[in-house]
Amino acid sequence: MTSLHTPADEFQEHGAQRTLSGTALKIVIGAALTFSTYQLIVAGFSPLSSLTMRSLHVGFLLLLTFLMYPALKSGKLTSIVWYDWLLAAAGFALSFYHWIFEADLIQRSGDPTTADLVVGTIMVVLVFEATRRILGLALPLVCGTFLLYGLFGQYLPGPLAHRAYGFDQIVNQLWLGTEGILGIPVMVSATYIFLFILFGAFLEHAGMIKLFNSVALGLVGRAKGGPAKVAVISSGFMGTISGSGVANVLTVGQFTIPLMKRFGYSSIFAGAVEATSSMGGQIMPPVMGAVAFIMAETLNVPYVDIVKAAVIPAILYYVTAFWIVHLEAGRMGLVGLPKDQCPSPVKALKESWYLVLPLAGLVGMLFHGFTPMFAGLTGLALTVILILGAAVAARLSGTAFRYVFWLALGLAAASFVEFGIYAILAVIALLVLLCFRVKGGRDTLRAVRLSLIDGARQALPVGVACAVVGVIIGVLTLTGAASSFAGFILTVGEKSLFLSLFLTMIVCLILGMGIPTIPNYIITSSIAAPALLSLGVPLIVSHMFVFYFGIMADLTPPVALAAFAAASIAKASPMRIGFKATQIAIAGFVIPYMAVYTPALMLQGHWTVVAVLYIVGKALLAIALWGATAVGYLLAPLKIHERVFTGIAALMLVTAGTLSDQIGFVMAAIFIGWHVWQRRRLAVA
Repeated sequence: MTSLHTPADEFQEHGAQRTLSGTALKIVIGAALTFSTYQLIVAGFSPLSSLTMRSLHVGFLLLLTFLMYPALKSGKLTSIVWYDWLLAAAGFALSFYHWIFEADLIQRSGDPTTADLVVGTIMVVLVFEATRRILGLALPLVCGTFLLYGLFGQYLPGPLAHRAYGFDQIVNQLWLGTEGILGIPVMVSATYIFLFILFGAFLEHAGMIKLFNSVALGLVGRAKGGPAKVAVISSGFMGTISGSGVANVLTVGQFTIPLMKRFGYSSIFAGAVEATSSMGGQIMPPVMGAVAFIMAETLNVPYVDIVKAAVIPAILYYVTAFWIVHLEAGRMGLVGLPKDQCPSPVKALKESWYLVLPLAGLVGMLFHGFTPMFAGLTGLALTVILILGAAVAARLSGTAFRYVFWLALGLAAASFVEFGIYAILAVIALLVLLCFRVKGGRDTLRAVRLSLIDGARQALPVGVACAVVGVIIGVLTLTGAASSFAGFILTVGEKSLFLSLFLTMIVCLILGMGIPTIPNYIITSSIAAPALLSLGVPLIVSHMFVFYFGIMADLTPPVALAAFAAASIAKASPMRIGFKATQIAIAGFVIPYMAVYTPALMLQGHWTVVAVLYIVGKALLAIALWGATAVGYLLAPLKIHERVFTGIAALMLVTAGTLSDQIGFVMAAIFIGWHVWQRRRLAVA
């Protein structure tokens, strides 16, 4: 192993990473392994207070970021300069301040000493610099603007001004307490998010991507436009274990985009399909993106409530992508893959059945009321046991011996109920020892080690983003500025709820041009979601509204990260891919509005089965009409006036009025009857 990052990608989701070797590489690998081990100890045993645990989490983030990411992309990428060693050591060492002086900090809460202020100032600066290196300038500039507002906002005119706050109050708010950098986002990053990232890393190294691709190929590979349908399904599957849309593009897309191009899809369409499908992973239950865990913690509701609200919109999102792919294939006359290139999904599941168990167990625990942290840790432990167990079982001769081995392993793992985490650790330790003895076992252990390293590496951008947006939360909490913007939205909303929603959507899309989904959601939900709630929008629906448009920002030009990632593989214009992806993902723009006016779509409010079936049926019909409008094809090519007609019909169905619904249904019936008659007439002719 000579590098910590994936080579040969023209696009990197996050800043330019160093390619290290020798002693520096060993130190970084050691730090990554220590980070993952620390997080597992915290999850399994909770040995530290909450504030100390969060502080050390930020310390590890700073340590790895300064070692792995240079100050400038044009800088030397093969070694670590002396000042980065210093910054990494300082960030990590100062993160112990909360642990060492925990009792003193509690006693003098609100009255920081000079040492407190020096440490706090240094850590805030380091968090800003780490964010700049890993996520670019946009997010630090946004957070820096809020920081300047906290420091100098008293000089602003009129309602924008707030009372003066001292430098000590600002630093105290941002670092020494739990309402700034060490707030809820970092707490969620240090618990749920890290575990689920690690869970995804283990499954990825165990071959889950290959399994997803094989199942998708077997299910739809031979259908009309099969390669693109494979991309939609495979990316949807991948979304169940990975919350990063751009990471999905760069993993699944390496297989699906060349496959789509080989079978006749244009480079732009292939890249757009993969970008759209991959971004949907963040809203795809059961394991959604990191935002879902932050949302559950912010709203103080069970994670399963977030999943319940997301499930129907997520399915509609993927139905839209699948339908447009199908219509595009019909328009271009594309066929599916040959039978000999489509593996049997049953055979793929037979060979890798054990990879499905952790995911099934995780879903079961989440839906039976277990906390995400417990479910994630248990699912991760089960994954490790199955990966190591499969390596040992493969060397056993005779089916009977293998059955006995798996039965014994299952009983040993089940002893967790009686003896707790120690039983699981004993089982894993025994399997590790056996892997040292069996042929191929050391390769499995290397995969486990790589998973721990990759989990720590993948957690960096998420964790750093969660840390820096704490600056915004801290300033908003201290100054009460959120109420000013919320008041503006409320004023607009008194005249038109739609205008308030539209304004919120624009803010989300503009913020998303430069910052990732997590800080985008945290900022807009802090400011806009309470206002939407005051306008009568149900709590979860208001938060899901800003969440959806945070995701859509990654598809929307001019700055569309998912489109840029897909462009690096498709070898096409990222802007054109972004515009095409926006067209394919129209459901992601429409569904949040439908949910606001009809909360039953997200199973919120006083919903009934009939109400849900009605709104879902209406949404499916609108999606069918929109697909025909966008592609210009249904059963046959559509003329311009037909596309305008179907577009208006779809728009009528999206709005939530009785009259508009009736108009939409009538227009849909007229168009479908006309289109079928026209096609039959042409066929006879």
